[in-house]
Order: sequence, then C-alpha cells, then structure tokens
Amino acid sequence: MSVADLTGYFNHVVFAILLMLGFYAVIAKGNLIKKLVGLSIFQSAVFLMYISMNKVDGGTAPILQKNVVDQIYSNPLPQVLILTAIVVGVATLSLGLAIVVRIHERYGSIEERELLDAD
Repeated sequence: MSVADLTGYFNHVVFAILLMLGFYAVIAKGNLIKKLVGLSIFQSAVFLMYISMNKVDGGTAPILQKNVVDQIYSNPLPQVLILTAIVVGVATLSLGLAIVVRIHERYGSIEERELLDAD
C-alpha cells in the first residue's frame, strides 16, 4: 500500500488520533477542566468521522434545478444532526464548567484525587 493510497484515509487517521487523545484526557487526567477539554476533543472527533462518512464524490447540495436530470446529491441530514450535536456539546461543556466552578467554591480544588480524599 503506497502513500497515495493512504491519503484517502486521512480523515480516519485524524479521527482515531483525536478520539484516543480525548479518551486519554478523560481517563488519565485528574484535573476536572482537563477532563472537560478531553471530552470536547472526543466529541469533535466523532463529529469529524460522522461528517467524513457522508462525503459523496461529485455530490452537490440538494437543490433541485430545472433541466438537470442526472445530478448526484449529498444527504444534508448528517450535517443537520451534527449541528444539533454541536449545540448540545456546547451546552454540556458550559454546564460542566459551571459545576466545576461550584465544586471549586465548595471544596477549594478541582483535582479529582483531592476531592476523593476530602470525603
């Protein structure tokens, strides 16, 4: 397999790297802010993969035109779903950050180990 063959898998490689980087940050880091950043990276990787799977070679926006018969259209549904998921992701991140602020006010730390020892 040559390098030219692998260029078609660039999105998949980036997806895998971002997914593992985000997963590592969520699992291995003790700081709650770092965990939320890792969760956002993980989420972005899923968005990238979902949008990449929808790519149609030669496809255009699904706008019907007169006198155009054999046109290949891309499905707009995955982009709409990802847009909704981005909004939900931002809301989840903001709620998580608000909870981290409250945890810091209550316990004086955002390190997981210190919080577990405090109880």
